[in-house]
Amino acid sequence: MSCKLTQRFVPGYLDGELDLSRTIEMETHLQVCAECARELERLQALRAALRHGALAYAAPEGLRERIQSSMRTSIPTNVPERASGWHPLQFLRWAGAFAVLALCAVTAWQLLPGLRGRTSDQQLAAEILTSHVRSLEAGHLMDVASTDQHTVKPWFDGKLDFSPPVEDLASDGFPLVGGRLDYLEDREVAALVYQRRKHFINVFVWPDAAGSSSTQTIAPQQGYNMMRWSRAGFQFWAVSDVSAPDLAEFVRLLETRTSPDSK
Repeated sequence: MSCKLTQRFVPGYLDGELDLSRTIEMETHLQVCAECARELERLQALRAALRHGALAYAAPEGLRERIQSSMRTSIPTNVPERASGWHPLQFLRWAGAFAVLALCAVTAWQLLPGLRGRTSDQQLAAEILTSHVRSLEAGHLMDVASTDQHTVKPWFDGKLDFSPPVEDLASDGFPLVGGRLDYLEDREVAALVYQRRKHFINVFVWPDAAGSSSTQTIAPQQGYNMMRWSRAGFQFWAVSDVSAPDLAEFVRLLETRTSPDSK
């Protein structure tokens, strides 16, 4: 994590608002960067100063009594006594209230899956997005930098238990620029890096045990577009800040190149 990103996330770290992955990155960086550690200490000192008793304003002693007196005079004294017994209208009101609550609960369960926790696909999408953003920091994007697919593909030999398909789409406006090792779902995966003008596209690749063929567009997250697909025994995820049509065209081209029928 760069100092620029660290200092931007220091307030969130101090308040315990970062996710686990970002928290670990912050703590690792703070151990080796004295400047960012001093920024954290400065904010901690500021928080302690604001909580100091000398900065608190003490209300006048008579304020509580005046408020209580005002509340007593505003409460009507002629409140009619509650009628004893159970009136049928009361039962109807309670039954209606319970029916509305039940309907709201069922609707929320069906329409708001986020209330039931993330699915495995949602967790994977969040993990991939985190890896993409982290890769954009200086020195994290590529382990091997090359526009030659015959250089990038052999680089993975011996580093993974599979050989990822590597294609160059320079003639279509999406040149291959390199690759790296990444880590998703408790395993090492290949990350291929493509470029569209000044934007980078990360393509994460690993074997697909199901062996199915499908394509799916993932809802944009934090300004990034994402797509996933399965072809030729591999699962692919592409993520970038390029426009949705550009990413869809890139995926279409890569699907065509990696299809068994194109070999």
